[in-house]
Amino acid sequence: MMDETGFWEIVDDARERADGDPVEQAELVVERLLSLDPETVLDFARHFEVRYNRAYRWDLWGAAWMLLDGAGDDAFDNFRCWLIGRGRQVFEGALRDPDDLADLLDDFDEESGGDAEDLGYAADQAYENLTGTETPELGVPPQPGEPHGSPIDFEDEELLAQRFPRLWARFRA
Repeated sequence: MMDETGFWEIVDDARERADGDPVEQAELVVERLLSLDPETVLDFARHFEVRYNRAYRWDLWGAAWMLLDGAGDDAFDNFRCWLIGRGRQVFEGALRDPDDLADLLDDFDEESGGDAEDLGYAADQAYENLTGTETPELGVPPQPGEPHGSPIDFEDEELLAQRFPRLWARFRA
């Protein structure tokens, strides 16, 4: 059984060993998960999915829009994987207030940052390698049809500057 601390330890260790590279981080997560039993890999997948769904929020989408200079559905999905990959402190801080990402991120390159799609599939890949079967249903409530919170007009730069003043000052001004 993997608890939340164990989940974050795997994420953090892989990120540190990958020197922040999200593709390498995903490979290292798969490598680590392959050393565990299939049920523990499913626990990791559940922890990841719960956090991925928690981050399905309009305000976080606005922060992604700011950091990436635009973010459609797929880019926001990948951003949420990337956000989890940054670790517990960054993830939880962004959930408290997405504008805090201005202070939580050491640096951010919109070309390579914010995209960690492979990390979202790491547990599936490990489970399939271990069992030869696809990942079963995890029993996690599905992502809602619409993000949580109030919609944000991403095209309204004045609104974005007001809603995310620190992100605006650091990444857009």
